[in-house]
Amino acid sequence: MNRTLTDTIVAPATPQGQSAVAVIRMSGDKSLDITQSMFKGASLKNAPSHTIHYGWITDGERDLDEVMVSVFRAPRSFTTEDSTEITCHGSPRIVQSIIELAIKKGARLAEPGEFTLRAFLNGRIDLSQAEAVADLIHSTSNLSSELALKQIKGQFSRILADLRQELVDFAALIELELDFSEEDVEFANREKLKALVDKIQNIIRPLMDSFSWGNSLKEGIPVAIVGAPNAGKSTLLNTLLNEEKAIVSDIAGTTRDFIEDVLFVDGVGFRFTDTAGIRDTEDILENLGIERSFQKMQEAKMVLYLLDIHRSMHELLEELHSVHKNDAQSFLVLLNKADKLPTGEADNIRKKLQEKTEFPVCSITARDRHTLTPVFEYLSDYIQKNNPSEGTVITSSRHFEALSHTSVALDNVLRGMDSQLPTDLVAMDIREALYHLGTITGQVSTDDLLESIFTRFCIGK
Repeated sequence: MNRTLTDTIVAPATPQGQSAVAVIRMSGDKSLDITQSMFKGASLKNAPSHTIHYGWITDGERDLDEVMVSVFRAPRSFTTEDSTEITCHGSPRIVQSIIELAIKKGARLAEPGEFTLRAFLNGRIDLSQAEAVADLIHSTSNLSSELALKQIKGQFSRILADLRQELVDFAALIELELDFSEEDVEFANREKLKALVDKIQNIIRPLMDSFSWGNSLKEGIPVAIVGAPNAGKSTLLNTLLNEEKAIVSDIAGTTRDFIEDVLFVDGVGFRFTDTAGIRDTEDILENLGIERSFQKMQEAKMVLYLLDIHRSMHELLEELHSVHKNDAQSFLVLLNKADKLPTGEADNIRKKLQEKTEFPVCSITARDRHTLTPVFEYLSDYIQKNNPSEGTVITSSRHFEALSHTSVALDNVLRGMDSQLPTDLVAMDIREALYHLGTITGQVSTDDLLESIFTRFCIGK
């Protein structure tokens, strides 16, 4: 990744393809001069920041497009540099022509994430806020976008900055002791240091615990639809999604692989997986699908287990017991094909099965959306039970890993003091904790880390 901050960079800020309008971003010391050199309209030389100007983009005597140019002067821009945004018509040919002209005038094409990288390197945002920008762009639900916005506003960063500063202050006293090691003096009160470590652990451990929920929101809460062949799994998926996503057939073993799609409930994405029917078979391909069914059950946060309501109570219980070891956080039993029973009989069977199992049981007709109200209520309840009403939720595996390493280092600090280890060894563990905390916000960073993060961004952001 070329990080020459003296270059002026240009890139489309809107997706490729035809549209009513498109936006081209430019940032760097020469952005105003380059834009002015191809803009026929008002003078941009003395234009105030955050103003918009009408005119034409021209290449010599040839008009390329009628545009609006927005001016952002340093440091009041996203990158803190002089920046312009050209709003043109959304023809891919026009966009490409304007970018090619800007490059001919002295700009270069921005690399993926380079605008946000400059905002980070210029001190406008920290690394966790930069990552939140990417999360916001890729958010697919109300809650995931809310979490990203909170992080962009710096809520997570402020928590870490305060903790890190307190630890830095103690680390300075510890380091001072090392300078006077021959005089056997103690500048850092060990009891206060233990109290601080406990305080930090009590804050970062809940953050680590929040990762499971935060990551599920980011990727979509995984829900496995499981059951025997012909239990109605594919029909249920189609009804939930309101489309014919999966093939439905009376022939057992139709689904041999899994089918996934996302449904949003109360602003949260649930990633449903229709799995192969579980049964004993000698078909090699079907057995591979069944193995994946069990794998999806283990990966899922929720399992919707379908049973044919016409089977005997003994068979229903036997099938449930065979999957009792499932590790999913939530397990809902659905007695399907209730419409084929006399009025009231389906509810009687449901009550009898409920008395004999710890799992919640509902009776449904998979092809009738009106009978799926209990399923939607169960999904809503799951959100209410797992969504923390207050506090910060982390969604990044990188942040989780850094907090985990911090927690281990802090545990080592406590063990070292309890074991009366030499001060230099305790200082090493404190430095380790500070390092990992610093990697989250970018107070400690490497070229490899920055490249790993920013190359995941789209060009133009």
